[in-house]
Amino acid sequence: MKKIVSFLIVFQSFTAFAQLQWAPLTSLGDNINNQRFDDVFFLNENLGWAANGYYAAIYKTTDGGQTWVTQLAEFTPEFPINSYFRNVEFLNENIGFVGTLSGIFLKTTDGGTTWNPVTITPNPPAICGLDAVGTSTIYGCGAYFSPAYIIKSTDSGETWQYIDMSAYATALVEVLFTDENNGLASGTNASGGVVLQTTDGGQTWTTLYTTPIEGEYVWKLQRLASNPAVIFGSVESIFPNTGQLIKSTDNGLTWSSKPVPDTDIQAVGFLTENHGWMGGHSSPILETFDGGDTWIENPVGSNLNRIVILSDQLAYASGKTIYKYSDQGLGNANFQESPRQNLRVTVNPNPIQDKLALQIEFPASDHLRLELYDANGRRIKLLVKDDILQSSTQKYEFDFPYAPGIYYLNLHTNTGRQSCKVVK
Repeated sequence: MKKIVSFLIVFQSFTAFAQLQWAPLTSLGDNINNQRFDDVFFLNENLGWAANGYYAAIYKTTDGGQTWVTQLAEFTPEFPINSYFRNVEFLNENIGFVGTLSGIFLKTTDGGTTWNPVTITPNPPAICGLDAVGTSTIYGCGAYFSPAYIIKSTDSGETWQYIDMSAYATALVEVLFTDENNGLASGTNASGGVVLQTTDGGQTWTTLYTTPIEGEYVWKLQRLASNPAVIFGSVESIFPNTGQLIKSTDNGLTWSSKPVPDTDIQAVGFLTENHGWMGGHSSPILETFDGGDTWIENPVGSNLNRIVILSDQLAYASGKTIYKYSDQGLGNANFQESPRQNLRVTVNPNPIQDKLALQIEFPASDHLRLELYDANGRRIKLLVKDDILQSSTQKYEFDFPYAPGIYYLNLHTNTGRQSCKVVK
C-alpha cells in the first residue's frame, strides 16, 4: 500500500530525535535547473523509485537512496518525446506503473528494467494519482486539467476499468485506498476542493468534504498509520488565499482546516497527529509540531509534491531532488537549489480596457487552465483550457466586460500554478 509502509509511534529519546533531519539525495542523474521530481515510492526502507516530471525519467535505488540507477529516460525507444511523468507506483518488486500527463501509461514486470504502454479504453489523457492495494489491485485517477475519472485493475494491470467521475468532480489528482474496496479520491469540483469516498471498489462514491473556494484542489491525502481514522489533506489554493491543512479524526465524517503559509500547498506527511510536514511549488519544507497551528521553514528542501512516511525515523520526499528524513546524513551540504521558474506571461496593455490580450511562452509541451479571479481570490470564470503540443508562444484574447479594479490570472500547468495581476 502506498504512502505509508510502517510506523513506530514512540520516539526513543530526545537525543535520537534531535539527530533526525531532511537531507537532499544528490546521487540522482542530471536534473538541470532543478526540475521537479513529481513522485517517490518505496516498497521498503531500501527499495524505491523516483519520477522526474519534466525530464520524464525513472530512477531506482536498492540502498535507501545512496545510489540511483536510471531506468527510463525520455529519449529511449519505449515512449515518444514530450512526456511528463507524474507518478510511480509498484505492486511488488517486479510489477510497477508510471503515470504521465501525456496520454501515456506505462507498466513494468521486471522491476523497471523494461517498460511497455498500457491500453485503456477510453484512453485517459493523464494519470495524476496511483495507489496499489493488496496483491493485484491498483487504482489511478486524473486529470488535474479535467475530466475526472478513475481507472482500476484487479489483475495486476492486465485489464482495466475506466470509471467516469464527472458526477462527483471536475478533476481528480489523488487516490488513497486501505484495501481493495475502501478508498478515497480527491481533486476539485464546481464548489472547491473535494474529498470522495467509496466502500464498494469505486462503483459508487460519497462526498466527504468540499472546500469553500472555487478553483481549489485537495491535492494529497494521508492516513495516519497509528490511527487510520485520522486523515490529513493538503489544499492547493489561489493567490491571495493561503493553502490549507485539512484533517479528519473520524474517518472523514467531519473535517477541520488550518491555514498554511503558502498558496500552492501540495505535499503532506505526518508522523503523529501533531508532528508533520507540508510543501508546495514555491515553499520550502514546512514543519509543524502542534498539528498545524504554527509552521517552521526548513532551509533544506523545496518544491515538494509527495512525502512518504516509512517509520518515525525514516521518510522520503520528492521535490527539487529526492530528500530523505533520517539520521544517516547522506545529503550533500553543497547542494544548491535554484528558484522555480515561472512561465513568462506578457499582458499588453496592462491596465486593460475592454479586451484582455496576453501571450505565454511554453518551453515544452504542456496543459493550460487559465482562470480569472477577482482581487479577493474569488473565481470569475475559466477563460481557456488548452493542450500545448510543443515548445511555443501562445497568444490569447478575451472580452473583459468587468468593472474597473484589480484581477488575477491564474495559470495551472504541468509544472505548477502561478498568478498574474491585471488592472482595468
